[in-house]
Amino acid sequence: MEFPSPTMRVWTLFLFLLLLKSDVVQSASDSLIGLGSYDITGPAADVNMMGYANTEQIASGVHFRLRARAFIVAQPKGNRVVFVNLDACMASQLVVIKVIERLKARYGDLYTEKNVAISGIHTHAGPGGYLQYVVYIVTSLGFVRQSFDVIVDGIEKTIVQAHENLRPGSIFVNKGELLDAGVNRSPSAYLNNPAAERSKFKYDVDKEMTLLKFVDDEWGPLGSFNWFATHGTSMSRTNSLISGDNKGAAARFMEDWFERKGSVRMDSVGFENDGIPRRISNIIPSLHDNHHELLELAASFQSPPGKPATKTSSVARRVRGVLTQVDKPRFVSAFCQTNCGDVSPNVLGAFCIDTELPCDFNHSTCGGKNELCYGRGPGYPDEFESTRIIGERQFKKAVELFNGASEQIKGKVDFRHAFIDFSQLEVNPSKVGASEVVKTCPAAMGFAFAAGTTDGPGAFDFKQGDDQGNPFWMLVRNLLKTPGKEQVDCHHPKPILLDTGEMKLPYDWAPSILPIQILRVGQLVILSVPGEFTTMAGRRLRDAVKTVLSGSKGFGSNIHVVIAGLTNTYSQYVTTYEEYQVQRYEGASTLYGPHTLSAYIQEFTKLARALISGQPVEPGPQPPDLLDKQISLLTPVVMDATPIGVKFGDCSSDVPKNSNFKRGDMVSVTFWSACPRNDLMTEGTFSLVEFLQGKDTWVPAYDDDDFCLRFKWSRPFKLSSHSKATIEWRIPQDVTPGVYRIKHFGAAKGLLGSIHHFTGSSSAFVVA
Repeated sequence: MEFPSPTMRVWTLFLFLLLLKSDVVQSASDSLIGLGSYDITGPAADVNMMGYANTEQIASGVHFRLRARAFIVAQPKGNRVVFVNLDACMASQLVVIKVIERLKARYGDLYTEKNVAISGIHTHAGPGGYLQYVVYIVTSLGFVRQSFDVIVDGIEKTIVQAHENLRPGSIFVNKGELLDAGVNRSPSAYLNNPAAERSKFKYDVDKEMTLLKFVDDEWGPLGSFNWFATHGTSMSRTNSLISGDNKGAAARFMEDWFERKGSVRMDSVGFENDGIPRRISNIIPSLHDNHHELLELAASFQSPPGKPATKTSSVARRVRGVLTQVDKPRFVSAFCQTNCGDVSPNVLGAFCIDTELPCDFNHSTCGGKNELCYGRGPGYPDEFESTRIIGERQFKKAVELFNGASEQIKGKVDFRHAFIDFSQLEVNPSKVGASEVVKTCPAAMGFAFAAGTTDGPGAFDFKQGDDQGNPFWMLVRNLLKTPGKEQVDCHHPKPILLDTGEMKLPYDWAPSILPIQILRVGQLVILSVPGEFTTMAGRRLRDAVKTVLSGSKGFGSNIHVVIAGLTNTYSQYVTTYEEYQVQRYEGASTLYGPHTLSAYIQEFTKLARALISGQPVEPGPQPPDLLDKQISLLTPVVMDATPIGVKFGDCSSDVPKNSNFKRGDMVSVTFWSACPRNDLMTEGTFSLVEFLQGKDTWVPAYDDDDFCLRFKWSRPFKLSSHSKATIEWRIPQDVTPGVYRIKHFGAAKGLLGSIHHFTGSSSAFVVA
């Protein structure tokens, strides 16, 4: 064997160093990636839900649990960004402030409000009371400390988890159309946009999903985050079970799909009868094929007390993640929100509940009444089925994009952030086609705000499209705050119902200082906006930013721009100037007047220019921290009790003796229980379906996070110390035949305030 000459060795070294600088070598590990996930379900009882502002919508159980999911992308010895997706209605300024305080205490200046984005999926089925402005916590009887604390804790833990999981890896991006998961709920407003502009687009809502795929150099795929526009309103305003709605469901379906895919070494998507991938049937073998033996075995667990205990879970052990390798990060999938302002998941359309006819096109009324007009999801009249279907459609598209993702994210990681006072912001006339400088206005809400939407109608005689108001409600309004002429003129043609921006007692009713933020990960740019942009408003903002970035050497033409809606704080809606004139719900909820969108475009283009020039931006005025001013009127749990002769966890209604169920059946068991606020069971469960493995070992099969299991809690009357928990299990089509039982976990509060935990189990039953 001959050795190369000294000259050849020099050239070889030179070529090797050249390759080290090229994408060929760097492509697999030029970034550090880390993902995390943590439970943020919160209080499952007594707390008003955030979203519909319906005072009667009080949480009383769990459909499935809520989570915070995060990714971190870092350049070695360079910048890093954090994106957190919450199974919550929206982000909260106060939550962000406290999370950043904790991160600074833990990591110094590594994570700040500049490079951390916290976004909500906009489910309307999560506990409220965690925002700091009065108008957003009125229906929850003020501030709810439990709701607030569990979200702050969960976000911190998921970021810490992602930080500790940072490893070399790659990111890929893919896009695709999803046609049947959203419709425009305010088409008359959309039609007021210029015809020439509308002609550029095939649909009146955005149909494109953008997905990031995260791949660890050693472990392979670790997760995905995607952005797609549709409201979290598949669950109605009368639902009382905590739920992540369609996006939360999609996230669970995809995480289960990947877990199942890994457990059976699948190379393609495997769907069961209802389209949802299953995991339990793949990990629990059917040990009992003889039906008579199953019945005898089930009966043996219905013997009188005193029988030796079998092996079982002694705590509220959850099923999710049982297959995860100890030294490998868990797969995390997030379905994020974008410009969903006028996009409804109720894709069948809006109909009058009295006549079954379509609602009035311009005002969404039925005989002049808004409260009779409701949108219908694809599973109508079953809202759980609608949630599943819309979630499944997003999930299937995400799997398709995930499997086909081949465009690698390359380039810098960077960010820009500023706080802007939107109450009187001057907007350059060139941005709005005006002859002079225009301004935004102090926040105010119009009459059509009270009409609600076809996803959740309001009450009384309000209606969408009202640009006049009426004398009676103006008199009522004036008892709170009469807007001045300047404010009325500024918001024209919006008739002001609530002058929230000028209402300061007992503290601020609405925000005036808002955060705007750009996160860059290579050729992907995330625009963090603190509100709900309508379809066309989002298109205009994306196009404006993309135009600025496309002209820079650092980006080129291949730029992906996504809007992350409801991020870092909440300030309701943003419509186009033309949509604002129509004053449907979205226009009436555009807080800062007709030039709000133009203000956003102006300020985001400033951030974009600073991003490409490498220049810093002025931080702007700090938003207030109103934690010390918060008022809570929610009654605490006084105590829990049971009737004489009954213990917590005893069955009030058990399965029938010698029960024999089949796939598709509903199994229902009711236990004597206690208020779920005593222990939120964070990263735990209130309900569990267990499978008998062998002859003496019960193993977890389904829990609070499974779509087929529902935990319902109730009192006989509001102030009663007695309560019950009903656990319903819709037996999946792919369930493993065998012996099962239902178990309940709870915590009771004694008269002196002590908390003691309890469990209860149903009789065993057979699933044939």
